[in-house]
Amino acid sequence: MNYRHIYHAGNFADVLKHAVLARLVTYLQQKEKAFRVLDTHAGIGLYDLSSEEAQKTGEWRDGIGRLLDGNLPPEIAAILAPYLSSIRTLNPGSELTLYPGSPKLARMLFRPQDRLSAMELHPDDYETLHRLFDGDFQSRITELDGWLALGAHLPPKEKRGLVLVDPPFEKEGEYERLVDGLARAHRRFAGGVYCLWYPLKQGAPIKAFHEALKALDIPKMLCAELSVRSDRETTGLSGTGLIIVNPPFTLKGELDVLLPFLKGRLAQDRFASARCFWLRGEERASGGA
Repeated sequence: MNYRHIYHAGNFADVLKHAVLARLVTYLQQKEKAFRVLDTHAGIGLYDLSSEEAQKTGEWRDGIGRLLDGNLPPEIAAILAPYLSSIRTLNPGSELTLYPGSPKLARMLFRPQDRLSAMELHPDDYETLHRLFDGDFQSRITELDGWLALGAHLPPKEKRGLVLVDPPFEKEGEYERLVDGLARAHRRFAGGVYCLWYPLKQGAPIKAFHEALKALDIPKMLCAELSVRSDRETTGLSGTGLIIVNPPFTLKGELDVLLPFLKGRLAQDRFASARCFWLRGEERASGGA
């Protein structure tokens, strides 16, 4: 209940997470039929990077700040276009002040038929999020533990959807909880697209986490990881990971292009690394990674 994303908004983890989120939303829009985005840990939705909290850490400068400061190769610009165009819309001048959280970003990309369900448990953050979307008939904001939404709010009535699970990882056992939550959600909504975020840091049980996910026997799970520095000299966040269930067929190729670029652009020391591979899916079936 003490986590505040304002200290971390726009950092390298947000860059990867939100770039992928934007790609997934635009992929779902290839079909005319409506879909719903379910954001289980939504935060406040919009972050002021000029605030005292954001300025205190300045994490955004080594994240989104590095993307907007320089020219991008054409293939990278194309992949990042939905994400970066939303940020530029919020910041029409030369100064970067506002950064969209995942519910705001998704909503900015919506067509008239698309819908958002955003969950936030913290009372103050819920009130802020609710005010942000007040009067927006395409969005439903609920004060709720997001883990509960993986049961009660699935499947969506649209029968098409993207579920973003982005917990703060404040408590012990969150990796296990993420596995259990996905298992429960997938039983109810097997055809949905899922995007699960997790931190990379010293001592994190990543191998066990991956093995537990593979044991769920979900047919298609793609993993993307980006580390910007060594975890040997810090107990804080050194990298970021995403698990994408039922990814669009184009996403693996896009991440194979995007991740090496992000590794180079966002690196904070020489130990930066990136990888994208199938936990379960086509390449595993054909003998690949």
